Amino acid sequence: MRSVLETILRYVINYGILLFEYIGVIILIVDGVQGIIGYIKKDPHMRLNLAQGMATALSFKLGGEILRTVIVQTFQEIAIVACIIILRAALTFLIHWEIKHMEQEELLKGKQEADK
Repeated sequence: MRSVLETILRYVINYGILLFEYIGVIILIVDGVQGIIGYIKKDPHMRLNLAQGMATALSFKLGGEILRTVIVQTFQEIAIVACIIILRAALTFLIHWEIKHMEQEELLKGKQEADK
C-alpha cells in the first residue's frame, strides 16, 4: 500500500512541477512578445511591464523547484535543487528591486510633467 501511495505522490508532484514550469514559460513568452511590441511602439511602460512579467514567470518556476524538493532522494539532488532555488530567488529579488525603482522613476516623471 505504501509503494502505491508513493507512486501516486510522485506522479502528482511530477505533473505539478510540469504545470508550474509550463505556466512560467507561457507567461514569459507572452510577456516577451508584448515587450517586443511595446518596444516597437516605444511604450514608456514596456520595461516595467516586462519586468513584472518576468517576476511572475520566475515565481511559477520557483514554485516548481520548491515542489521538486519533495521528491529528491540524495544529498546531491538536494544541493542542486537548493542552488536553483537560491538563484531563482535572487533573480526574483533583483527584478522586484528593479520594478520598485522603475515605478519610482515613473512617479517622479509624472510629478515633473504635472509641475510644468
